[in-house]
Amino acid sequence: MTEGWVAVRVVSWNLWWRFGPWRERQKAIRSVLRDLRPDIVGLQEVWAADGENLAEWLADELGLHWTWAASPAPERWRRRIGDPSVDIGNAVLSRRPMEETGVLRLPVPPELDDGRLALYARTGPVSFFTAHLTSAPTATAVRHQQAAALAEFARRDGTVIITGDFNAEPDSEELRLFRRHFRDAWSEADPATPAATWDWDPELPYRPAGSQQGARIDYVHLGGPGSVRNVRRAGDRPVDGVWPSDHAAVVVDLMGRSLSPAPGRSDS
Repeated sequence: MTEGWVAVRVVSWNLWWRFGPWRERQKAIRSVLRDLRPDIVGLQEVWAADGENLAEWLADELGLHWTWAASPAPERWRRRIGDPSVDIGNAVLSRRPMEETGVLRLPVPPELDDGRLALYARTGPVSFFTAHLTSAPTATAVRHQQAAALAEFARRDGTVIITGDFNAEPDSEELRLFRRHFRDAWSEADPATPAATWDWDPELPYRPAGSQQGARIDYVHLGGPGSVRNVRRAGDRPVDGVWPSDHAAVVVDLMGRSLSPAPGRSDS
C-alpha cells in the first residue's frame, strides 16, 4: 500500500427528515454514528427548524465538523408533513475541517421539482459529495440526467468519494451511467453481505404500503486513488426499541489518504 495511506471510514445515510417519531429517531441516529466512529459522513433528508439543525446537533454530539445545504424548493416536503417552517437538505460531517464547499442543484422538470441537491466538501486530500436523486418511480429519465450532472460535478483530481440516495437499484440505467465514471464500493466487497438499504426487513415499521422488500438504493462511489476494505450496513436494527430511519446506512472502510483531525474548527 502507498506510504502515508490509512484506514478511512465513510458513511452514507438518508435520515428520513422529520417523519415518524423523529425526536426518538434523532437519538438512535446519534447512537449508531457514535458506535461507528466515522471519518466522514454524507447525510440526506436532514432537517432544520426553529433554530435547530440536525447536522449541527449530530456534529456537536460527536465532535465532528459539519456543513449543510438546504433545499431551495422545500414546499412539497412541507406539505407532506404539514409544517411550513421545516427545511430539508444534505449535510456532510467530518473529523477534519472542510476547506471548500459547493452545491449543485440537480436538474429536474418543474412538475417534479422538490429541490434535490448534491453537496460538495473538500476535506484534506478528499473531494467528498453527497446527493439525493428524485424518488418518483417513473422518473428514470430524470435520474439519468441527475446522475450525469452529478458525475460532471464530481469530476476532480485525486480521491473522490460520492455518497447518497440515488433512488435507483444497481442495474438501473442511471447507475450504469454513473459507473462509467466511478466505482460502486459494494461491487468491490463481499457479494454475500446483505446489501438492501430500503425496505430490507419485514419488521421495519416505516415500510410503505405495497413496497417490495430488498432494494439497494443508497451508495458510496469512488474515483481516483483508494481501495475498499469492507462494506456493510448499519442502523438496520432498532436502538432501544427505535428504528433510526427508513433507510439503512452504508458503511465503507477504505484505504486512503488520512482524514485525521486537524487543529481548529470550521462549521457552517
